[in-house]
Amino acid sequence: MNSSTPRPESYYVVSNPYPPAPPSPLTVLFSGHSQTKPGHKPGPKVVDYYLLHHILSGRGTYTCLGQTYELGPGDSFLIEPGKLVAYTADLEDPWHYRWIAFEGEQAGVLLEGIGLSSRQPVVHAPRRRSIGVLFHQVQSAFRSRSLSANLKANGLLQLLLADYAEALQGEGRALPEDTSPAAQTVQQALNYLSAQYAEPITIELMAETLGYNRAYLSTLFKQQTGVTPVTFLLRLRLDKARHLLRERPELTVEQTASSVGFQDPLYFSKQFKRQYGVSPTDYRQSLL
Repeated sequence: MNSSTPRPESYYVVSNPYPPAPPSPLTVLFSGHSQTKPGHKPGPKVVDYYLLHHILSGRGTYTCLGQTYELGPGDSFLIEPGKLVAYTADLEDPWHYRWIAFEGEQAGVLLEGIGLSSRQPVVHAPRRRSIGVLFHQVQSAFRSRSLSANLKANGLLQLLLADYAEALQGEGRALPEDTSPAAQTVQQALNYLSAQYAEPITIELMAETLGYNRAYLSTLFKQQTGVTPVTFLLRLRLDKARHLLRERPELTVEQTASSVGFQDPLYFSKQFKRQYGVSPTDYRQSLL
């Protein structure tokens, strides 16, 4: 596209028809799209919400924390609340972009988790057509004015951030620079065990799920944590059981054992006493 074949300027925005009452962990506020005019320059300005732009076509620059980025089709950029920013459409090939505004404590946590911030506000993903589609789907959800629009928008935003996480990982930016591949692997295992300790999981199943050889994963795990996965899982279950014995007195010892992944209450009692020096029943009595 060039100055001899300009695309007509356009601007459209639609708000969340049923936003939850604040404070909400995550709320998509509005979404829109615009074909900008040549040299269009919002700012320098600040906003009080998170704002993601995705460029469909055209070119321009984005300035944040004194750093200017040259951006084009397939690129996205983040504006954080309270940060002074400016962005300018190219004079010859002004950009056409979509945007999503959102807020909430979970928003910052999600963005930090994928490595997107004012220090690294740009995602280059020209081959990920799904990103533009997700922006469009958020807008469509709001246009429908359905009672489920808010839930749909939140789900679509998280799918969008997952796409960004994969793109950033491809750039080597999704994880801290000092995180080794071994540490990343073990962190995956820790996340798996911490989330599913109450289920009838095995180390073999975990290794298969994560795509690693059991012996390799167990060796790596012990090198990084000092204990085997089996020992970690046992201690985690016992620690969760101790918490339940303390906080949920209405649960029987058998119910407590089952709640943290022990199918045999006698085995649970034996392991609990080995770990803490008292039986589950005596531990509970000591709290009275």
